[in-house]
Amino acid sequence: MITRLSSLFLRTLREDPAEAEVPSHKLLLRAGYIRRAAPGVYSWLPLGLRTMRKIETVVREEMDAIGGQELLFPALLPRDPYEKTNRWTEYGPSLFRLKDRKGNDMLLGPTHEEMFVSAVKDMYSSYKDFPVTLYQVQTKYRDEERPRAGILRGREFVMKDSYSFDMSDEGLEVSYAAHRAAYQKIFDRLGVDYAICEATSGAMGGSASEEFLAISANGEDTFVSATEGDYAANVEAVVTQPGISRPIEGQPEAVEHETPDAETITALVDWANQAGVQVAGHEVTAADTLKSIVLTVLEPGAEERELLGVLIPGDREVDLKRLEAALEPAEVALAEDADFRKNPFLVKGYVGPRSLAANGVRVLADPRVVSGTSWITGADAKNHHLVGLVAGRDFEIDGFIEAAEVREGDPAPEGQGTLQLERGIEIGHIFQLGRKYTKAFDLQILDINGKRAVPTMGSYGIGVSRLMAVLAEQRHDEKGLNWPVEIAPYQVHVVVANKDAAAVEAAGNIAAELDGAGLEVLFDDRLKVSPGVKFKDAELLGMPFVVILGRSFADGVIELRIRGEQTLEIPADEAVTRLLELVRG
Repeated sequence: MITRLSSLFLRTLREDPAEAEVPSHKLLLRAGYIRRAAPGVYSWLPLGLRTMRKIETVVREEMDAIGGQELLFPALLPRDPYEKTNRWTEYGPSLFRLKDRKGNDMLLGPTHEEMFVSAVKDMYSSYKDFPVTLYQVQTKYRDEERPRAGILRGREFVMKDSYSFDMSDEGLEVSYAAHRAAYQKIFDRLGVDYAICEATSGAMGGSASEEFLAISANGEDTFVSATEGDYAANVEAVVTQPGISRPIEGQPEAVEHETPDAETITALVDWANQAGVQVAGHEVTAADTLKSIVLTVLEPGAEERELLGVLIPGDREVDLKRLEAALEPAEVALAEDADFRKNPFLVKGYVGPRSLAANGVRVLADPRVVSGTSWITGADAKNHHLVGLVAGRDFEIDGFIEAAEVREGDPAPEGQGTLQLERGIEIGHIFQLGRKYTKAFDLQILDINGKRAVPTMGSYGIGVSRLMAVLAEQRHDEKGLNWPVEIAPYQVHVVVANKDAAAVEAAGNIAAELDGAGLEVLFDDRLKVSPGVKFKDAELLGMPFVVILGRSFADGVIELRIRGEQTLEIPADEAVTRLLELVRG
């Protein structure tokens, strides 16, 4: 059926809406694909809904191709299943919680592992039923503290989540590989420019985890790639190359120095170089100093926050996202003035590792802080520092943590050169969950030997609505959107830029022929709209092929614009044939 612009539920905007921040947000609002209903909540208008449904179709086709079976769980869920996995607590304030009229706790589903496990437990009991992959395409809800960028980071979004159930770890690896390949096919079909990165599992739990990031300057996620290999990782998952251990024997004892007004690393280095102090036989740089970061941590279910010390080299800043990922699901915050007043052994600007350990504070360190390395650190007294404090001799740590910023030029793992930083938008995440959730629900299946065994799980998510924004980010120009053929609301946009009755009739005939040949056609039949407005709307709406019947039509010639590429002049009677060739590739 031909869609006529004269009757389409659409209003385009010439100016960027005030609340829009990134290109996709601006263009999807201006082009009438979405409409804001509340902060982080959007209505899908006809053009936007057509595009999203086509993205869903691509996702479903590739999921079905690996044996996935689609079902649909409710978005409104009871509390009990999420108590079993402790995620009622772990999700914290991002979970939408509510009560029904009888006072029962409910939630709006942020993700559905619990429901999938419950369903499998209710229906399957024998190894003969496995492996099985189940998926749904459904609206999810997360109470983002600062929703932004339109549908890129909203409180309500459409997601495909799938779950594999296998009787063995080897089976999980097969399911994981199948999903990984399916995701590559999905994103390749959609024409997304993306990278596959090692990632952390976060609140999902589990072991192996990879993230699919669409490359975008406006992305909220930073990831790294190696200059001489195929290594790529989300910045939260980057593993710091460990420092080089040194023999402890023979190193001079640590010496305490008065360091007036040296509360910053820069001031401390200046003092050391003016005083002629050296570390390990060389002039002091910021990398020879050791920051002692004091945090407060609230573990799930705990009533009080506890202190935590984190040691990082002084030439690095703390990356809060890496720090939070390393300590998840605990809530983490930098210590405040009240925490320092409550703990007098903490001397702001001069905290060192010895006082932390002496007062029972757990201490975690950057992987570069290895045995035998020598540092300048706070001496736990105002205007005093210790020079030559040696790890493993003068202080001990309770473990390592990835909390320091990652920099361009840092060494990549396994000799793959150095790291380069890029920005991206998360569009997919796959996890080898293992048995965390099946154990929580006591899912026991009779194996081939007649013994009870617990299946292992994989979890695989794709941001369906987010993909629409990602494609808008990656495939726009200064004039508007530019959709790939497979998901464009319409494949061909027919525009009459001529009020001549013959041109109007011919345009209608071309639209009818294209429709009869199976193409999806948007026909701009508006009689009282100027050609200039029609052209601007065509560029803004972003259909891949635009047919224009203008002045040249009197000579039997029409314009065929390939959005974002070139404009061809072709005989009018060849229009349908040429478009069929272009659309069908």
